[in-house]
Amino acid sequence: MEKPVFSFRSLQWWFFFVNLVICISSLKLESVSSAPTFGNEIDKHALLVIKNHLVDVPNGILSSWNDSLHFCDWEGVTCSRRRHEERVTVLRLEGQSLGGSLPPPNLIGNLTFLRELVLSNNNLWGSIPSDIGLLRRLQHLNLSTNSLQGPIPVELTNCSNLITLSLTRNNLTGQIPFHVGRMSKLIVLGLGLNSLTGVIPFTLGNLSSLQIFSVAYNHLEGGIPRDLGRLKSLKFLYLTANNLSGTVPPSLYNLSSLTEFGLTQNILSGNFLSNMRFSFPQLRILAIALNQFTGIIPETLSNISGLEVLDLGANYLTGHVPNSLGVLKDLQWLNLPLNNLGRGLYGELNFLNSLTNISSLRVISLYQNNFGGMLPNSIVNLSTQMQKLYVGGNKIFGSIPKEIGNLINLTVFSAGENDLSGVIPTSLGKLQSLRALWLKSNQLSGLLPSFLGNLSLLYFLDISYNHFEGNIPTSLRNCDNLEIIDISHNKLSGSVPENVIGHFNQLRSVYLQQNSFTGSLPASVCQLKNLNELLVSDNNLSGEIPTELGTCSVLEYLDMARNSFQGNIPLSFSSLRGIRFLDLSCNKLSGTIPEELQNLSGLLSLNLSFNYLEGEVPGG
Repeated sequence: MEKPVFSFRSLQWWFFFVNLVICISSLKLESVSSAPTFGNEIDKHALLVIKNHLVDVPNGILSSWNDSLHFCDWEGVTCSRRRHEERVTVLRLEGQSLGGSLPPPNLIGNLTFLRELVLSNNNLWGSIPSDIGLLRRLQHLNLSTNSLQGPIPVELTNCSNLITLSLTRNNLTGQIPFHVGRMSKLIVLGLGLNSLTGVIPFTLGNLSSLQIFSVAYNHLEGGIPRDLGRLKSLKFLYLTANNLSGTVPPSLYNLSSLTEFGLTQNILSGNFLSNMRFSFPQLRILAIALNQFTGIIPETLSNISGLEVLDLGANYLTGHVPNSLGVLKDLQWLNLPLNNLGRGLYGELNFLNSLTNISSLRVISLYQNNFGGMLPNSIVNLSTQMQKLYVGGNKIFGSIPKEIGNLINLTVFSAGENDLSGVIPTSLGKLQSLRALWLKSNQLSGLLPSFLGNLSLLYFLDISYNHFEGNIPTSLRNCDNLEIIDISHNKLSGSVPENVIGHFNQLRSVYLQQNSFTGSLPASVCQLKNLNELLVSDNNLSGEIPTELGTCSVLEYLDMARNSFQGNIPLSFSSLRGIRFLDLSCNKLSGTIPEELQNLSGLLSLNLSFNYLEGEVPGG
């Protein structure tokens, strides 16, 4: 048998080959063992770049981001402790008052193991980096409540594992990416309170897991895609405050899981309510106000037994309000203003009787409709939780129910612009929580009641255009929070009490015109540092104009016409730098018109006619 022959050269090649294999193997082992270190350095570098682009408050959350700690221990950072050790999986820096911007592309995208990125409630600006689309493991992205600009990157639609995407309350522009339908795992999609334009993509219908969808407060146009009717898991749908038009697609009536549905403030039309029938059995909030919907309020709304908010205001609804709404035991807010409900007939408010069984009711708004008849006495038996009652702007006659004071938690009572008569019931003085009382333009009469002084929280009082007589009650000075008082166009007389008008530190607007007040205007009016409007025209006031009025630095509107004021125009009026309208006509003023009035650069209207003044009227 022939023995093999090995030459020295072949032996050299043999050893070289073996060594090469060993080197390659060792290199492979080394690369495998060092892979986490390499990944760690990439993650750390990406975090440091993010830090350099952010502006932190002194001793803020980013102060821990230094070499004294491993980057996995930095505040807001969470790393994996399992298969891929020390790779960043969570970055949460919400609500830290951080400024600055997100880093440019090719940096955040290096955090390839990131599952959560939460930077909400900060002061971030700039655009959303497109390389976030490289984060294929990302499940939660929340950049809401910042000042981010520019479009939503199309690349975001590559994040196929996203469960929540919230970009709400920024300054984003452009269109919603057409391929948003690729993110099939989305449960939450929040794009509201931006400046997005274009249409709602029909591809959204592919997001079968979607439960929350909001594009409210943008500039979207076009119709509501019928494909949204395929979102069988949808619970919250808010399309509020856009420019959407057309009718509501019938397919949306199939969204049986909806609990909150907001279409308010669009240009939508059609007979939406009448077509609802037995749709939306789980609905808690139905808000379709400020559209162009027509038709009636159907009896079948009572089938939505859990309804809490029914907001149908500012549409073109007609007919009556069904008594069946009384079965909605959870109803808190019934908002029907600015429609064409009612025909001015007797008994059209009797549906209020059925609402007295709803203990949770807090707000009823019926203003600016055509409801006729009297306010049923049963309204005093409405829920003691009732806070706001608006019945103004209708054709209601009769008196205010005597026991209105039973509604002890009422903060707003608005019954103006009706045909109510009689006196203000004494029990109204029990409404200690009342902040706004609007009884304007009725046929109410009698003395201005002293019990108004019991309403210490009152900030808005308007009883103008009625037939009230007598003096301003001094008890009114107890209403320390008054900001607006309008008792104009009545038959009030006597003097303007010195210790009342000047007592209201918050007073911004005073309307006393068209009464029969006598005496002088109290100098204490100068104490009203927030006074913006003072109208005392068409009374019998006399004496000199208080010099102290010139200290009311924010006064814009001063009308003292058609009284019997005497003396000179106060020189201090030249200090009224905010004045825009000044009418002193039809008085008994004399002397020279102050030249300094020409320095009032904001003055738009000046009327000094029918006095005994001398000199030139200042030009504009």
